Amino acid sequence: MSMLYVLIPLALILLAVAVWALIWAIRSGQFDDLESHGWSVVLDDDQKPPGEAEPDEKKEEQHDAT
Repeated sequence: MSMLYVLIPLALILLAVAVWALIWAIRSGQFDDLESHGWSVVLDDDQKPPGEAEPDEKKEEQHDAT
């Protein structure tokens, strides 16, 4: 019975911390966009990053067969 005097306030403190963490996450925008990061992995990027040149398929090195 004496442990209840410790466990009940401890549980209430942990509950208060969890509620505070939830409110902080909502206000800071953690749950604003849940799907775009998941879909960005699935969708294929058609554009090359800047500075990355496309390989020229017409240019092939010709070697002499001697």
